[in-house]
Amino acid sequence: MNVLLIGGSGSLINSLIIKFKKEGHRVYLLTGTRQDKAPYQKVFERYNFPYDCACLNEIFESINMDLTIFLGAYDTNYKWKHEEADAVQYSSGLMNILMSYAMKNKGRFVYLSSDEVYSLGSDENLTEDMPPTPMGVRNMLLAQAEEMCESYRVSREKDIMTLRLDHVYGIPKKRSECRDKCSKMCLEAFDSKKITVNENSRFSLLYETDAVEFIYRVSVADMHAFSLYNISSCNEKAEPEIAEMIKQYAGSDTQILSLPGEKKRIVLSNERFINEFGKQYYCNDQNIIKTIVRTMQLNKPAFWNDEEKKKGIIERIFDRGGWLLKAMIPFLENLIVFIPFFMINNRTADSKYFANLDFYLLYVLIFAIVYGQQQAVFSAVLATIGYCFRQMYDQTGFELMLDTNTYVWIAQIFILGLVVGYMRDQITMLRRESKEEKEFLSGQLGDMKDINSSNVRVKDALETQIVNQNDSVGKIYSITSALDQRSPEEVLFYAADMLSNLVKSKDVSIYNVVNDNYARLFSATSKKARVLGNSVKYKEQFPEMYEVLANKKVFINRKMEENLPMMANMIFDDDGRPLIMLMIWTLPWENMTLGQANQLVVISALIKGAVVRSTRYLQALQEKRYIEGTKVLEPEAFGLLLNAFQNAEKNGLAECVLVKINMKDGSTLKGVSDQLYQHLRQSDIMGISDGGLRVLLANTTMVDADFVMKRFEKIGIDSEIVEDGIVCLRPDRVS
Repeated sequence: MNVLLIGGSGSLINSLIIKFKKEGHRVYLLTGTRQDKAPYQKVFERYNFPYDCACLNEIFESINMDLTIFLGAYDTNYKWKHEEADAVQYSSGLMNILMSYAMKNKGRFVYLSSDEVYSLGSDENLTEDMPPTPMGVRNMLLAQAEEMCESYRVSREKDIMTLRLDHVYGIPKKRSECRDKCSKMCLEAFDSKKITVNENSRFSLLYETDAVEFIYRVSVADMHAFSLYNISSCNEKAEPEIAEMIKQYAGSDTQILSLPGEKKRIVLSNERFINEFGKQYYCNDQNIIKTIVRTMQLNKPAFWNDEEKKKGIIERIFDRGGWLLKAMIPFLENLIVFIPFFMINNRTADSKYFANLDFYLLYVLIFAIVYGQQQAVFSAVLATIGYCFRQMYDQTGFELMLDTNTYVWIAQIFILGLVVGYMRDQITMLRRESKEEKEFLSGQLGDMKDINSSNVRVKDALETQIVNQNDSVGKIYSITSALDQRSPEEVLFYAADMLSNLVKSKDVSIYNVVNDNYARLFSATSKKARVLGNSVKYKEQFPEMYEVLANKKVFINRKMEENLPMMANMIFDDDGRPLIMLMIWTLPWENMTLGQANQLVVISALIKGAVVRSTRYLQALQEKRYIEGTKVLEPEAFGLLLNAFQNAEKNGLAECVLVKINMKDGSTLKGVSDQLYQHLRQSDIMGISDGGLRVLLANTTMVDADFVMKRFEKIGIDSEIVEDGIVCLRPDRVS
């Protein structure tokens, strides 16, 4: 299944990535930012695009996802320092994601909400039917996001779910990750050795790992009755109780300050979830809190206060006042340049060569061209001051005010500055717009190139998987098809060896189902794979495993019970009757996934034809090639079976013992065989070899053969073991 996870980097999304990969799904990631260095777990393909990018539709089209999970309330891309601005970005981002998902028209969409939609407490657990009571910008936005998802679900008829998580907390690695109530209380104890609590506040904690398990369970479910589920531990705790746990590990010098705050109890009800998806299991809150406190104590620099406190005075002044200095630079530059122009103008005022040159005009023109209207006006004001100052050398201020030349010159200098400055600003604006458009189109082109290169990588990876990967369908088929080249007597033996290679396990066994209750060992690749013995009452001994196999599903030993295989599957005939059980006894924990189970189903289906044909052949061989009136196989038929068992024994796939029956004078083949048949197992075979009666004891060691031979002695039949074609009785092996 193709799974798209959407959200910023953090422990929650990393845990989701690990979970879905472990279960055999292909995970894609949309980070929501252009930054490509964020610490994420490795995924199949990663897209570093913001949520409002225009190419989101192309990304969804390329992924062709079956499941989309948006972290929503737990998206770390939103810091919520400026709530109004973040609220606008959050709403537009979610809208763009929902529209792109709706246009794709495939798969399920899961939105993660939070208990924060409830700001008012309740004496009862809050169910999904109770309307949200948000207070504050963030809380109101989360409630509106839930309504937006529900509106899309109803109007577009899409499979959209909202999961409301109750007080999720995790183990932070640095100060910025302390976002939940529990880690904030631990951080407060770390900073000041004090924990301030509301003695009337009560809530339940949900550890991050548990939350991931529940999210996965709901997300991959085939059907669901509701569109909104609360995910909660319902393990209610008071703030002072949690503070006492923190104090226990943070040190006895930690003080707890209890304040008689407003009575507030927020516990989400998980009854709807339990009724539909079964019982839940939880991590121990006390152990997790202990780990959080120990993590902070062992990694103190990562949880120190803001780095601003470690900066010097000059650095802090520059950080806080830098913007003002940058804004003043053009004005300071204007003042500095005005001084030489003022001096030059005064020096050339009485010169017969330069008297007609207006240096102030040149000065204003320069700043109008370089900086635009704003600095042109400022330079014109300075030039006017300089001009008036120079004119007052020869006349009074009153005369200067009455002189029309003064106003003509001022008008000239301002008109020139404003016009040139305006033209410069317009040209700059056109260039900026052109540059922005070019950057936008270049960004679009870059996004398309990134998506295309991503598609190429995905295509190449899938081609490589199909052609070369060990667990690809093509590879499995090429291996399983080799069974058709084996003789019917050898198919079941080498099916075990083939299965061992495909699942990368040294311990594999194959059992023939004899009747509705018994299964007999036919082939095994190791001693450990024979741990159940030669005969198994699978219904009585392993009812839990049988219940799964009877429903034609793969059994996975998630409880790690020693007497059960790690994974098992049953092959049925066309009429639905069980024929063969495949058991895998050793398998790494990371391979006990849904993907590995699906692979076992594919392998079983591919080998079914060869196994069924061989089973029917062997049954026909035993039924049609008996010596008339007996249960003894003719020499040719017995020889084929004997060679198959002996070759399998040499390859470590089976154990067998050949026993020679010494017939007494006057005894008949029918009489002896009828006596023997009553004391043999169904898997044992009688036949004629080297002119005498032989018994092939299947899946039997020398020690086990001794017990069989003693049973023969009790009914008056003498027997000897045949090894490598030589009749021998070896007491050191059978005693």
